[in-house]
Amino acid sequence: MHRQRLAVSALALAALVALAACGTVTGPGSAGSDGRGTGTGTGAVRDDSPLTGTRWGVESVTVDGRRSAAPAGAHVEIDANGRASGNYGCNRFTAEVRLDGDTLTVEPGTTTEMGCEQDIRQFETLLSRAFSGKLTAVATDSDLTLTTVNGDTITLTARPPAPLTGTRWRITSLVSGPTSSSLPAGTENKAHITFGEDGTVHGTLGCNSFRGAADVSGSTIAFGPLVTTRKMCPDPEMRLERALLAVLDGKRTAYRQVHRTLTLTAQDGEGIAASAPEE
Repeated sequence: MHRQRLAVSALALAALVALAACGTVTGPGSAGSDGRGTGTGTGAVRDDSPLTGTRWGVESVTVDGRRSAAPAGAHVEIDANGRASGNYGCNRFTAEVRLDGDTLTVEPGTTTEMGCEQDIRQFETLLSRAFSGKLTAVATDSDLTLTTVNGDTITLTARPPAPLTGTRWRITSLVSGPTSSSLPAGTENKAHITFGEDGTVHGTLGCNSFRGAADVSGSTIAFGPLVTTRKMCPDPEMRLERALLAVLDGKRTAYRQVHRTLTLTAQDGEGIAASAPEE
């Protein structure tokens, strides 16, 4: 994996702290919405910061000496205004941060409320609690460690963006307008899609595999007739398969790619979200 060299200066460290902290839903002691504080105080990050536009993948959270590995897709990102977004492992979040030197206080954030697998829910609870109150940061190369006042730690690593073609995009959720929902129980990690540089597409629908053509133009993809296998599977898998086929229906399907996430939306507003594997 390409590893971006980060200078461990006061300015870079402050930027690192700003990035990592913004993934938090704050607890007691957080700064108020008026943004009062010392240091930079505005939550903004310099436009020339090496961290803006970079995705930081969460590697693990250690609470009371017990390390919990992060699920695939857990990450934080930040823009030049100090507005962060990311994913706790299943649910997405947004938040802002106020800085005072290399110490940060996280402001209240928002999260989605999707139903997730039990082990992922447990990790999200650990991560959201650790991302609260005051944190300090230590940065080396492209790695970042955040430590809470209780001594718990969060480790993160810079992640490169994924190309649209050649990436195995794992289907992670179903989309209906502005709302996302979990995949049918038992179908997690069973559906994926890969776009070829030669204009082809192939993958698995949750039960049957498929292959066809995909014409990418601007922000849309026109899927040609798909050839699929003909296996019969249990209802949850067939339900997921029907939902995916409705999006890959041969019409112009809108797509949006942000770093390592991909959303495909049909003309009726129904769609799917996918993520690239973490490297």
